[in-house]
Amino acid sequence: MYTTSSIAFGSPSRYIQGPGELYRLPCHSLPLGDRVFAVIDEFFFEKLNRELKEIYEKKGAAFISVPYRGEITKSTIDEKASVAQASATEIMIGIGGGKTLDTAKAVASRLQLPLIIIPTSASTDAPTSAMSIIYNDKHEHDDVYYYRKNPDLVLVDSQIIADAPVRFLVSGMGDAIATVFEARASLHTNSPNYINQDSGPYRGTRTASAIAELCYRTILENGHMAKISNEKHVVTESLEAVIEANILMSGLGFENVGCSAAHAVHNGLSACPNGNKALHGEKVAFGVLCQLAAENAPQKMIRRLMKFYLNVGLPLTLEDLGITPTPDTYEIIAADALQTEWIREPLHVNEEIVKAAVITAQEMGLQFKLRHSKSI
Repeated sequence: MYTTSSIAFGSPSRYIQGPGELYRLPCHSLPLGDRVFAVIDEFFFEKLNRELKEIYEKKGAAFISVPYRGEITKSTIDEKASVAQASATEIMIGIGGGKTLDTAKAVASRLQLPLIIIPTSASTDAPTSAMSIIYNDKHEHDDVYYYRKNPDLVLVDSQIIADAPVRFLVSGMGDAIATVFEARASLHTNSPNYINQDSGPYRGTRTASAIAELCYRTILENGHMAKISNEKHVVTESLEAVIEANILMSGLGFENVGCSAAHAVHNGLSACPNGNKALHGEKVAFGVLCQLAAENAPQKMIRRLMKFYLNVGLPLTLEDLGITPTPDTYEIIAADALQTEWIREPLHVNEEIVKAAVITAQEMGLQFKLRHSKSI
């Protein structure tokens, strides 16, 4: 697998987080260039285009933006890159959700521009990474683009996160929780990380492993209070901690160590009927339970995790994801196990073993919810 014993670590050049940071954007971007091209999620486009254009004009700088809508496809990237190039832009900015940000990454890489990433929710750990997930017009996974460098700046306005739907923050917790368990599995099997794919593969670092462990502790200690803060649209230290864990800690953890079974289960769930009704982190959270069942993890740890899931609203069962648990469902989730990241697990894997783990996780979730309902 390896041609070298080297380790590798990648990260954004800068990470800044706090309330109101979006409206200080020129402070961060002008040192990189005074002609900005932004791809903005269509939900925020009208408001942010107007406000940011006015701010930049007062600074004597140009702010050009286009709305992002639809799927991230190769043709979408081509279109946005052509507009950016015609605008003689000096710096690329992405503002919005994962597909908007991944598009900005792809354009910045193609045109060799400095890149600022501004997530509008803390639902995934994608903002910090040097990769984009590409789909086709049928909304099917098509490709993964890996880049030579991470964003120059990830800028997180915590008030915008506080005003976003609570479900996004909770989903981000599910994605972040997986980081430590997948890191432990990847390190145990000496699996490569995702840094510099063209010159690697490389092994993960102790630094990334420590970040993944801290990410897990931060979520468990602050998750419930952070959810309350989000519900009330206020920025508190607990919310700031979870935002940092969901975006920065989880992002550094997954990219620098690797994913494993939890994300493999997510991909299987996405292929099930109604599988795309649940958010990424919600499916990953259930995948964690499947991974722990396969690994025969300590029951005390699993019970603590399920209690946390119940408190914040993460899924414990397939029904919670809107997916019907049928024999066909289990077959879909377990399909082609040896072609997925299940191979990073420190155990023998085949489709029957994966199916058994998913069935066990489903039953654990059902029994835990039943006991909880009786205790109320």
